[in-house]
Amino acid sequence: MDNHKFTDQQISGVYRAIAERRDMRHFIDKPVPLATLEKLLQAAHQAGSVGLMQPWRFIRVTDSALRHAIHQQVETERQLTAKALGERQGDFMKLKVEGILECAELLVVALPDKREQHIFGRRTLPEMDIASAACAIQNLWLTARAEGLGMGWVSLFDPEKLAILLKMPAGSQPIAILCLGHVKEFYPRPMLELENWAKGRALKEFISENYWPD
Repeated sequence: MDNHKFTDQQISGVYRAIAERRDMRHFIDKPVPLATLEKLLQAAHQAGSVGLMQPWRFIRVTDSALRHAIHQQVETERQLTAKALGERQGDFMKLKVEGILECAELLVVALPDKREQHIFGRRTLPEMDIASAACAIQNLWLTARAEGLGMGWVSLFDPEKLAILLKMPAGSQPIAILCLGHVKEFYPRPMLELENWAKGRALKEFISENYWPD
């Protein structure tokens, strides 16, 4: 018997949260208890990070005017992205790509300034600050699903403009807008699959042994 192993029920819960996590865009009008939000952020803060640099900062947006200003920046980028997609522009414009005005909680995840002081694990891979922050976001995503809450990751924004809007210091960088809240139901499959935008591929296509696959 492995004394470090979770019970079967606990293990099932972990795998279920992973399997049923969805990038949500549709929310209902119901607040998230502050105690629950704090639990989710604590789970995010327990993520692994290179050199224990903990390169994540969470900005909770509670001001309505600021939320609308963020939404406008995302809408601007949505239009520009649509134009860049060429022949898929029309299909893209039909997609719901964010829930900024509908979600109960709006969070911006950012990398702090002065990250250059963290050398451990970043000397040849400086982008590990983003990778570490992504681990925190994933923790938040999975625990939100376990709590019955939906979360959507929005990346349609200009980082410099959003940083100015949020009065962030030079050298810092926003990397994600997170929409968090209650949902009527979770998508049975990723929304982009349901909308015939893209299709997830099988695991076997992403694994090789010893060397890069032919």
